Amino acid sequence: MGLKRIGLVLILLVLMLTTAGYPSAVIAQDGKPSAAVRLLFGKMTPEERVGQLFLVIFTGTDLSDKSQIYDLIVKHHVGGVVLQAANDNFVAAPNTVHDAYQLTNNLQQLEWVTSISPPTDPKTGQAFSHAYIPLFIGMTQDGNGAPGDQILSGLTPLPSEMSIGATWSPDLAKQVGTVMGKELSAVGINMYFGPSLDVLETPNSSPTNDLGTSVFGGDPYWVSVMGSAYISGLHTGSQNRLLVIAKHFPGGGSADRTDEQEVATVRKSLDQLKQIDLAPFFAVTANTTPPVPSAAITDGLLISHIRYQGFQGNIRASTRPVSFDAQALTSILSLPQFTSWYANGGLIVSDDLGTKAVKQFYTTGSDFPARTVVRDAFVAGNDLLDLGNIVSSDAPDNYSTVLGILDYFSQKYQEDPAFAQRVDTSVLRIMALKEHLYGSYNYPNVLSSSAGFSSLGTLQAVTFEVAHSAATLLSPSAQDLATLLTAPPKVRDHIIFFTDTSQVQQCSSCAVQSGLAYDALQAAIARLYGPQSGNQTSTFRLSSYSFDDAANYLAGKSPPYLQDDLSSADWVIFSLTGSGRNQQQIISNFLSGQQDLLRTKHVVLFAFGAPYYLDATDISRLTAYYALYSQEPPFVEVAARLLFQELTPTGASPVSIPGLGYDLISITAPDPNQIIALILDLPTISTVSTNAPTPAATPVPLFKIGDTIAIRTGVIKDHNGEPVPDGTVVQFSMNLTGEGGGILQQANAVTTQGVARVSFGLDKPGLLQIRATSEPALVSEVVQLDVSSGGQPAAVTVIVPQLTPEVVHQTTLTPPAAVNEFITPEGTPRFLAWLLIIFLLLGGAVLVYFAGVQIESMRWGLRWGLCALAGGLMSYNYIALGLPGSATFTISNGIGGIVLLVIIGLLAGWGAGWLWSRRTLN
Repeated sequence: MGLKRIGLVLILLVLMLTTAGYPSAVIAQDGKPSAAVRLLFGKMTPEERVGQLFLVIFTGTDLSDKSQIYDLIVKHHVGGVVLQAANDNFVAAPNTVHDAYQLTNNLQQLEWVTSISPPTDPKTGQAFSHAYIPLFIGMTQDGNGAPGDQILSGLTPLPSEMSIGATWSPDLAKQVGTVMGKELSAVGINMYFGPSLDVLETPNSSPTNDLGTSVFGGDPYWVSVMGSAYISGLHTGSQNRLLVIAKHFPGGGSADRTDEQEVATVRKSLDQLKQIDLAPFFAVTANTTPPVPSAAITDGLLISHIRYQGFQGNIRASTRPVSFDAQALTSILSLPQFTSWYANGGLIVSDDLGTKAVKQFYTTGSDFPARTVVRDAFVAGNDLLDLGNIVSSDAPDNYSTVLGILDYFSQKYQEDPAFAQRVDTSVLRIMALKEHLYGSYNYPNVLSSSAGFSSLGTLQAVTFEVAHSAATLLSPSAQDLATLLTAPPKVRDHIIFFTDTSQVQQCSSCAVQSGLAYDALQAAIARLYGPQSGNQTSTFRLSSYSFDDAANYLAGKSPPYLQDDLSSADWVIFSLTGSGRNQQQIISNFLSGQQDLLRTKHVVLFAFGAPYYLDATDISRLTAYYALYSQEPPFVEVAARLLFQELTPTGASPVSIPGLGYDLISITAPDPNQIIALILDLPTISTVSTNAPTPAATPVPLFKIGDTIAIRTGVIKDHNGEPVPDGTVVQFSMNLTGEGGGILQQANAVTTQGVARVSFGLDKPGLLQIRATSEPALVSEVVQLDVSSGGQPAAVTVIVPQLTPEVVHQTTLTPPAAVNEFITPEGTPRFLAWLLIIFLLLGGAVLVYFAGVQIESMRWGLRWGLCALAGGLMSYNYIALGLPGSATFTISNGIGGIVLLVIIGLLAGWGAGWLWSRRTLN
């Protein structure tokens, strides 16, 4: 046994030396496996080929030869595993990431070692056939903590998709994806289930289908833009060592329930799906105009368990769940936007086949035929099958069920040539992706390096940037808020916080930890604005309670001190996380049941989850309503800064909010308060030679009868100041002015990246004007040219009109005043002022003491010093206690005025001490 291990080590060293400097992942361009992979495929047994089709789960981290996962990998050749926190695949902090790295490397090592030295089959006495093919190791890690994240500590806490969408910045989406790709790849994950490309067209706060913040937004164009950028970041950050499987194809944004309950039915035809739900998937699979960078192309699609009513136009006909419906799935994948992508190696991956929804759909009486379920999913068109926790009614557990499925597929492979051909096609597709993931089936190149460990969990700058850019003031408007809240909380104000407390665990035996602690916002405010950081608030005037406490209070079972804290509070702050509990009902009951008590208080709500839970009545009872969209620590800090008016919210909701009448279609329509620019669409001239003399100015183009004039718009902006979505209609018209004039030609065009183009033929003489409109933006520049009947060429003139006062709304923004380090805006001294005065008082008292010693005696020196100290303290306390006139004095005179007043107090106290000594000694 010792010699065998030494031999394995020597082989590994040789392989490492021969692959030194080998390039990292090579992304497939044509989806075709190399000759070496085809040669290996030709040597594989039916069992080996079949095993590559499956992703399995396992419990714990044990990979010994007695474990079930060892058996599935070594003897049944499964193609990959899915790691989940629910299966205890990750250990508690602080070893979560380190042990995850060890687990992924050990899994890959197990596959390689047993291919070189396979175990012996006890039935035949022969070694198991075992071709070395790297494993897929897949995981979801959606961001925003549990439940979307599997690893809860050790990695950089990243924002939710919706918070990224609220920034409207593809660059930030790419940056977040880059961090995610870098860290998952460093841990050894090579298959990422995400991002979600669902379009939340109509928000649904029902607990049966609350997608929460796990979507980029509700506009298909912007979901496409942000999703493409995120995928590009994943590939870039992982150096192309991470396969991206976009979900939930063909789109679950309109589903009325999740697959954790039952199969959802969506009433949409294929044409409707193409307009909304499929648009983001088109963007990450097709060569669009302009072309999508190769890094933004997804490697695979995760097929959801959704059925469609009216899919082929007949509203009374329903498909099966599309993951099991060969006709429906083929109809979608046959669309031209997918055919090229699939032909070039795109992978079709089933969603978890062990969900409650699948079990309910297939169960007849008490019979759940797991083998039939998996066969249907494969025959429908899925290449890679995620078995999840599937348990057949004739098997005791998941492991036994998986073995039965593998045996069933192997037997059918040998008996059914058509089935075998289908298996071979998918297996070659899988093997090609594995080859292109690592460059070759070379074990040392497959192992993830520990070099990236030093930066794990430290890349929070992008999360802070997303938090700052996503923060949104939902209600009221900025102008109205400035009237309602003229100043942030004062140092003497009492603030009470109500926050939902979600409990999460990294593993079943791990300690329970809070998703968002009930006092998280209070702690952030104390750290940023407490006595040690500006003294803008007093910690003893802050109190925090959970939503459970609020519910008990409403039920007449008030926790200790809550009633007193609520009665004395000047500010009531709610933190809504959208964690699946009926939070909005608690808030609604609180706002309606405590109206008299809350009427004299500032009531502020921060939505750390989705922003669409509250109705119009509840929102009307709030002083301010902010959306943060994510509960990670940087977002809590941003909420604290918003409350103290240190930050100005710049984000905008990426989804509709019914309670506010905020309709995303209207928001992304062209802003009427703009003048659409019109520009001659001239061909781009490139200069190749750098040694050529300075080129002459481009001649002004001239036009005559018979020519064609090409016009394009400038970037047309929506109400958020972003380019309007692709496909926005622009109407161009060419008019003949003067007597007998009118519209000569009209043409419609659609925007690409905010710009629309059109061409007009010049076939009539006269003074021509070209305009453009894009509802509701009705004003554009005017392109004017005089094409005379004499045949003389005419130059183009651009006329810029003026918007009427009724159309344009200009807002003058007052720049924020510089923060005074010594005095608050209310005129109270800050911590630095207090510290300065303490030094001044002590220094003055000591000087007076020494003067008294020299003039009189030590006894009178001490008395004079104490009198001077008392006088100075009285002067400062007049300011600190906010007595009449003090605020006006400090605001007008600043720290210099306070210092002068304290010096006067010191001198007055010294004078009193001197008079005392004169009367006593005389």
